[in-house]
Amino acid sequence: MKLNTVLRYFLFWGFASYFDLSIAQDLSLLNYQGLDRNQKIVAAAQKEQVVTIYSALRPSLLRIIIDPFEKKYNIKVKSWRSGSDTVMQRVITESNGKRYDVDLVMATSPHIEALYSEKLLQPVYSPYQADLIPGAIPAHRQWAMGMLNVWGISYNTNLIKKADLPKSYQDLLDPKWKGKLGVEGKVREWYITTVKNMGEEKGQKLFKEIVATNGVSVRQGMSLLNNLVVAGEVPMALSMYIDLPETGKKAGKPIDWFTLDPIVGMAFNIAITKNTTHPNAALLFYDYMLTPETQKLIAEVNIYPSNTKVSNPYSMLNIKQVDPVDAINHYDQWTKTYENDITKQAK
Repeated sequence: MKLNTVLRYFLFWGFASYFDLSIAQDLSLLNYQGLDRNQKIVAAAQKEQVVTIYSALRPSLLRIIIDPFEKKYNIKVKSWRSGSDTVMQRVITESNGKRYDVDLVMATSPHIEALYSEKLLQPVYSPYQADLIPGAIPAHRQWAMGMLNVWGISYNTNLIKKADLPKSYQDLLDPKWKGKLGVEGKVREWYITTVKNMGEEKGQKLFKEIVATNGVSVRQGMSLLNNLVVAGEVPMALSMYIDLPETGKKAGKPIDWFTLDPIVGMAFNIAITKNTTHPNAALLFYDYMLTPETQKLIAEVNIYPSNTKVSNPYSMLNIKQVDPVDAINHYDQWTKTYENDITKQAK
């Protein structure tokens, strides 16, 4: 092989390798709106063969969602799971190191909003976006709500009678609740949204009085706290995703839930990364996540679906959603306030 031929060979493949990422993105269908959109996406996604997701979903729910996708499209889903904080940090760290393994991110709305602020996501068009609940799609279209986590109050039905439940947070000052209350340790978004809706100064004063008067047990992890309510170790949990006690109740466990005003919910979002190497497989999964079929799977495990075409077991609730922009802009402040008002004062 002549020298100039060898040079052309290596230059060609060198540049091709260098521009692999941009070529993949150029060939993606992330904003395509033609009538043959679905057929094009499926064909392109199946050529990519794989999609990688970093997710904060519970493992059991992740499998409920992933397994039908793999079976339907014959595309392998590689998943890595941790808490939303860790998911966010891993995406940022890998991007800073120019490592682009992740195609899709699924986490709570403040953490996804943080990735948007870091310019690590990209806008997406999907026909299913039009069917989502209000607030599920921001103007920039760089994330979508996959489901809504709603906080309620759970209680052990063997230890607390329904007739004795509080009618307001003010009722929790009653001495009968001494030693019976618990909270999750990192629910700053629930706390700040709650007290802001009460009137921030008034709300903080009330919760400080509740903690000082009757104490509160702080536990790390929503599933752990739910299990402790079932066991009776924590008779009442003030910050509980309502799908957990609802699932337990349907399974015959001694647990139920109720709500006090305000009812707070936080979106759990899905987004496609800016530097995805499997853009079409990522888009296919994004679409799939928002379809009525997948949203029905979410509703069947007692979680609030984001698609309005799916029967919603919680449609009667008047929910105040956490503002993800406010939450991420005041992340440290919210964390410090929750610690000072609740966790550091806990008994």
